[in-house]
Amino acid sequence: MRADLRAELEEAGLDPDAVLAHVRAGLEEDLPGGSVDVTSTSTIPADARGQADFGARAAGVVAGLGIAAVVFHEVLGDDVEITDRLPDGSRVAAGDVVMRVAGPTRGLLTAERTALNFASHLSGVATATAAWVDALAGTRARVLDTRKTLPGWRALQKYAVRCGGGVNHRFGLSDMAMVKDNHVIAAGGVVAAYDAVRSAHPGVPVEVEVTDLDQLRELLDAGCDRILLDNMDSPTMAEAVRITSGRASLEASGGLTLARAREVAQTGVDFISVGALTHSVTVLDLGMDLQDV
Repeated sequence: MRADLRAELEEAGLDPDAVLAHVRAGLEEDLPGGSVDVTSTSTIPADARGQADFGARAAGVVAGLGIAAVVFHEVLGDDVEITDRLPDGSRVAAGDVVMRVAGPTRGLLTAERTALNFASHLSGVATATAAWVDALAGTRARVLDTRKTLPGWRALQKYAVRCGGGVNHRFGLSDMAMVKDNHVIAAGGVVAAYDAVRSAHPGVPVEVEVTDLDQLRELLDAGCDRILLDNMDSPTMAEAVRITSGRASLEASGGLTLARAREVAQTGVDFISVGALTHSVTVLDLGMDLQDV
């Protein structure tokens, strides 16, 4: 991988070697065992060179363009020139050019789909996140992602959430404890579950899910400073904020929609977690159009 792309990925909080492995796996799906692009090699002279524009076919927020650049360099080495690449997190309109690539035409078309797969999906995550960020503007609430990510894509999807202006929740099962209803049942109550985690892993942040205000009061008395309000209506969440009075951060979760986002934020909660940012996102329609063969 080029040194400048490696540095860019590191600055974005991504592991360059993991990204490269992901890119190579994507290319292997198209070219298993070192096979060739039979369409491009049959229709395009080996010495043909061209330029192609990556364009947005819908409005949104772009993410993953640096990963798309890695794809082109993996296919073409240094025999590719990438210009006019917008920074990830840029808002675009339909028709905007987000990146230009130039090099051997066969290689450009061979890399096209894998590059678009990364950029379109991650731009979809960023665009969905930005819609929630816009809906929450002017309130204290921030939008959080979840662990409801595609297997193998978690780091990239959480990166795209950041590009859209959202905040990452825990990455895995070890960097933060999330006590949910099944844990509460198994432990015998919200406080028992909270105390068990604090005892076993005193240095790990702990968040506990509650379904009613009695559980909230119990946890506040026990000193819990991160509480998730699960599937509560807005008046109940507003009362939870009043009861908490700043003693803990409050996260709203469960059954939330973009149409309801501002109503929930105006209850005074600190965070709103949205699994749909990653588990059911619609891609941002990006396309690559060859300009010169």
